[in-house]
Parts: sequence; structure tokens; C-alpha cells
Amino acid sequence: MSEDKYNGYDTTIVYDYKEYPDVNSGRCDNCGNAQFKSSVKNFIYIRECRKCGMKKSI
Repeated sequence: MSEDKYNGYDTTIVYDYKEYPDVNSGRCDNCGNAQFKSSVKNFIYIRECRKCGMKKSI
């Protein structure tokens, strides 16, 4: 099995994009994946990484 490398972000909380902009545009800061699930709740757009589950409110 290959060991995935993560940058140590807490995946249980939702980060605010204004405070934590993308290091590489369109990529997850935690694992570098470019695929996301998106949802909207209470007029807040949430982007969740499909690989590690890191969430950002955009």
C-alpha cells in the first residue's frame, strides 16, 4: 500500500477561504487532490476534498 502524505490540516473543521486561501489554486491544501464535492447550506458554499475530506467555505 502507498502511504498518502498529508500536511496536517484538521479535517473535522471547516476552514474559511478568506483566512486560508489555496496554496495551489484549485488544489486541496492538505493532500493536493483536485477533485471536490460541493454543497450549499444556509447560503454558504462548502467545498470538500474527495480524498482527505478537508472542507473550506468559499
